Amino acid sequence: MSARADTVGIVGAGAFGTGLAVALARAGRPVVVYTRTAAVAEAIATTRRCPRLPEVEVPATVRVVGEVGALAAAARYLVLAVASADAPARLAELGGVIDGGHLVVHAIGALAGPGDERVSALVERETPALRTGVLAGPALPRDLGAGRFASMVVASAFDEVLRETRRLLNLPPVLRIYGSHDVTGVELASALAGAYTAALGVADGIAVGAGPRAVAVTRAVAEASRLIETAGGQARTMSGLAGLGNMLVRAGDGDDPDYQLGRALARGEAVPAARYTEGARATLASLRLAARKGVRLPLLTGLAAVLTGKASIEDAARLAADSVAEEE
Repeated sequence: MSARADTVGIVGAGAFGTGLAVALARAGRPVVVYTRTAAVAEAIATTRRCPRLPEVEVPATVRVVGEVGALAAAARYLVLAVASADAPARLAELGGVIDGGHLVVHAIGALAGPGDERVSALVERETPALRTGVLAGPALPRDLGAGRFASMVVASAFDEVLRETRRLLNLPPVLRIYGSHDVTGVELASALAGAYTAALGVADGIAVGAGPRAVAVTRAVAEASRLIETAGGQARTMSGLAGLGNMLVRAGDGDDPDYQLGRALARGEAVPAARYTEGARATLASLRLAARKGVRLPLLTGLAAVLTGKASIEDAARLAADSVAEEE
């Protein structure tokens, strides 16, 4: 293998991109990170700390570049790890410098663009990449950076993407990668996991208790599975790493942004659109998709009503409970 084939390129120096880069570098994997933010690049170069994950030291072997062309030249395998709102712009940049030989895997747990598209569709439309995939699951950035065990699933229609992802990213005992061909299911499960993480943040914030919380988890899996299956994915995918596993780990992490958003809603705080997390955006996008597919999502409908200030938590919880009861 050439050095370029053995190098992992990461688009984005956010918390996840940084945590993954640190785990890879510590395992001896060559890694290049592209960031458009000069202050972030300078901070990593001078202090070996990324402002988005400041508690983790970034190894000196992590190379940070400010030109997307340098990333494309250094690595054949690329991980897109940016916010969903930034995905179209970053993909437009990538589209001008990569070719059909690049493998592009995204790690964005949301739908993107004005059409609420799955990010894989954006990758295929905006870039010449021929082999793409999605990376999802319960791998917290701090765990990756600290060398604690984490696991993820890669989904792709292409066996080469599955093989290369496992070859390059499988770092036992720190990170274990599983494979799937259910791209639609994994993408939607990842997005829905963020949405339901916010819902669990609300439930914990109002102290619903262990029993009602368990009901919320099981109902979340049930209604999300219906949407995934209707959209063309496999219903059981929501019960795996990308969905249930992702949701449980993130809802157990007090610092997760989606979980914290739910806690803020439980405190009665108004959350403007400018402060929406990926889970908040996924909530609204998933409901639009569900409306088009004729699928009811009672828990997310209640969460969206609270998020947008259309209902109190008490009213939303009562409506969600009544809707769930109607389905029994």
